[in-house]
Amino acid sequence: MTYKIFTSILALCVAPPALAGPADGIVELEVLIGWRTDNGTHMAGLQLRLAPGWKTYWRTPGDGGIPPRFGWLGSQNLAAAAFHWPVPEVFDQNGMRSIGYTNVVVIPVEMTLNDPNTPAQMRGQIQIGVCEEICVPVLLDFDAVLPVGGARDPSIVAALLGRPMTEGEAGVGAVTCAIDPMIDGLRLTTRVEMAPTGGDEAVVIEAGDQQVWVSQPETWREGSVLFARSDMMHVSGGGFALNRSDVRITVLAGGKAVDIRGCDAAQ
Repeated sequence: MTYKIFTSILALCVAPPALAGPADGIVELEVLIGWRTDNGTHMAGLQLRLAPGWKTYWRTPGDGGIPPRFGWLGSQNLAAAAFHWPVPEVFDQNGMRSIGYTNVVVIPVEMTLNDPNTPAQMRGQIQIGVCEEICVPVLLDFDAVLPVGGARDPSIVAALLGRPMTEGEAGVGAVTCAIDPMIDGLRLTTRVEMAPTGGDEAVVIEAGDQQVWVSQPETWREGSVLFARSDMMHVSGGGFALNRSDVRITVLAGGKAVDIRGCDAAQ
């Protein structure tokens, strides 16, 4: 997931202003400085340390979660940020599914720089939801200088290794999707050729547009083919077009995940 810096600032500025009390004792944020990569980007990390019993949410949090938002106001020499999310956990929360992390999570952030030969200032805020018995939205500040050099951080490296597998790594075959119109949106049915994972599979479908709500999929298997069906609606209630190449399907099972980008038209 890549954010242009100005887009992220706007997204945070228009977020609901009412935030709960202090996060002291619930969650701590630390910037891991990281290193300058061979291609001129800078690989840093955001480390969230949660109190026992608390959790926070993945980029797509499920119906029971709160999506994270990032703002970059005050940053310098930063053009874009790409997040490399580690494999999350799946929770049942009051009868609703949520997806996120417990204990400690490191989210690698690969920064595209305006000038890769000079330091950068990584400054801004992250708005996240943290939940125990109740959910609390919190706003956390971060501010760090990213040097031209730096050193590979074992925590960031471990988080990068903990990312979902790609389609090729997982041996995924054909991926198709059928789109059917509904009165107030669209129904997407995906068909993924992939061997059973050996565990309970949770499927997440994203539309590529944060303004499109996607329901928790109904899933089933027919041998080596995994099916998932979701309803989609625009938050404005209006019509929208779905680009199949923007569809993102994540299959979670047994602490592992497969990240599938795009789908072809169903025959």
